[in-house]
Amino acid sequence: MITGSLFPANLIKKTLHFVANLSTLVEISHSQIPPKSSFSPSSFNFDLGSCIASLQACALQKNLSKGKEIHSWMILHGFLCSPTSITSLINMYSKCHRLGDALAVFHWTHDPNLFSWNAIISALVANGFSKDAIGFYKKMRREENIVPDRFTFPCVIKACAEVAELREGEKTHAGAVKLGYEMDVFVASALINLYLKFNMTEEARHLFDKLPERDVVLWNAMINGYAQIGELDNALEVFGRMVEEGIAPSKFTVTGLLSVYATMGDLSNGRKIHGFVEKMGCELDVVVSNSLIDMYGKCKSIEDAREIFERIPDWDIFSWNSILSVYQQSGDHNETLRLFDRMCRTRIRPDSITVTTALPACSHLAALMHGREIHGYMTVSGMAIDEKDVYVDNAIMDMYVKCGSLSDACTTFDRMKERDSASWNIMIMGYGMHGRGKEALAMFSRMCEAQVKPDEVTFVGVLSACSHAGLVGQGREILASMEQDHGVIPTLEHYSCAVDMLGRAGQLREAYELAISMPIEPNPVVWRAFLAACRIHGNAALAEVAACQLFELDPGHCGSYVLLSNVYGAKGWYRDVSDIRKAMVQRNVRKMPGCSWIELNTGVHAFVNGDWTHPDSEGIYAELQALIGQLREYGYVPDARHILPDMI
Repeated sequence: MITGSLFPANLIKKTLHFVANLSTLVEISHSQIPPKSSFSPSSFNFDLGSCIASLQACALQKNLSKGKEIHSWMILHGFLCSPTSITSLINMYSKCHRLGDALAVFHWTHDPNLFSWNAIISALVANGFSKDAIGFYKKMRREENIVPDRFTFPCVIKACAEVAELREGEKTHAGAVKLGYEMDVFVASALINLYLKFNMTEEARHLFDKLPERDVVLWNAMINGYAQIGELDNALEVFGRMVEEGIAPSKFTVTGLLSVYATMGDLSNGRKIHGFVEKMGCELDVVVSNSLIDMYGKCKSIEDAREIFERIPDWDIFSWNSILSVYQQSGDHNETLRLFDRMCRTRIRPDSITVTTALPACSHLAALMHGREIHGYMTVSGMAIDEKDVYVDNAIMDMYVKCGSLSDACTTFDRMKERDSASWNIMIMGYGMHGRGKEALAMFSRMCEAQVKPDEVTFVGVLSACSHAGLVGQGREILASMEQDHGVIPTLEHYSCAVDMLGRAGQLREAYELAISMPIEPNPVVWRAFLAACRIHGNAALAEVAACQLFELDPGHCGSYVLLSNVYGAKGWYRDVSDIRKAMVQRNVRKMPGCSWIELNTGVHAFVNGDWTHPDSEGIYAELQALIGQLREYGYVPDARHILPDMI
């Protein structure tokens, strides 16, 4: 029976329920089976070989309902006595992602043979229960007359790699050597992947070099292994050797090389591999296409990535995750959400990677309705319960904070069973963003009491909270205590927050002294924070000092010119405003137009200042003019003294 230490309670419950139902299945009468079923007596020959072939087809097509129907027929006609039928059933349920049912079939078997053990271990690994797969392997080794074979070891070694169990991997390697399987291609390939994952390059290379025969699987293991640990030159060197020895590359060779060039941002060589893929005729293979999308996305060739995506005949979850990541990383949050909505209309079910890609798009657009819908989907689908992923909870919390729903963020935080430093940082930053500095400091104290070590991001959040809430004294103390009390050396970001804090509080002279005396050379961010404070408090003299530094360090940034222009405009120095305008023209500096988003039931709508591309632009501008007219009736007069017309 399954023990609680191996599996979560919900999986145990499902498994026991299925085991109980097996006895009920035996009592099913012929009248209970649909008469028009494709497996009816008239069309099905009750042959064990036909049953197994049909189960394999169901596994390939992930056709769970047909697979269950075949299972019922096999019970009715006594076909479960065959070890092959047990193995086929386990495989079918595994491929249909019904691990509880696969486990129930295995445990229902009174005396499982090696094939059954191999099938259930493989099922556990394939469904993400690698640690439990290792536990089953250990249990199998205690069984008499059950000896692992060349199919057992690769699965167990892969499980060890996935859960970072190097010691167990080495023990399994020793077992493979003892039984004479070390030189088997698939066992050796799994071992190479294991050792490269742990950066044990010498062990991997030694094993690879002593193999008498090396097929493309082994070469791919070396190329992909080096690529995954960032040793890109070694990956390319192995590929060169592979070509010299006349080994024909496979699609997995291609995906390994594409990952190398994606990491390097080498679009030129990535395109060459794409050309090679076309010659191989595997461009439409979904695995290769996904790698091409990833490569083009990381090389910032968005149109090429989208073209590849649209040509895929049958998308899988990795296709959607790849294209969503491309748009999210490029900053096109609108298109990220459009693609996510499009994905939800397909048969592909989003996973934790999908939602943690879509949620930041909601954060950037302040699309709270979209974010709530995604969170609701996660709850209804069980993802929020089953995943138990701190990263997912953090993404939800971050979305609520940036969409202005701090109460929802607090609820999410309080319900989390596990929290990492990022969880605390999000809440500290959230309180700071909403001007609740005291709550941010209280959260920081709770973090320290929970013995979670603050990091650099934590102190950026705390200092930013002090800045927005005007808690200058507390901010000074925190900056002074960072290195001594917490072992975190202040960086430019921390000094920038401190300069901003002092400047917002009107302590411009102290802010300037900190900027010129801090142990790190101030960068444009520090000076721009100081310039912004000068604008708030109307200090033109210090604003000019900051602007001179900025024009030297970062002459192409429009924000510096706009801030100084605003200072001059507030003073009524229009000649100086005109000079700023001329300087921008001479240096070809343009202010990015302002952009706003509004979320409606029809989706997120983006509006750029002066933009008429929206299909309802005429109605929108007419409504705006009407609103402005009503405001003027109540005496509103816009103050546009410091605004440059061509800078808006």
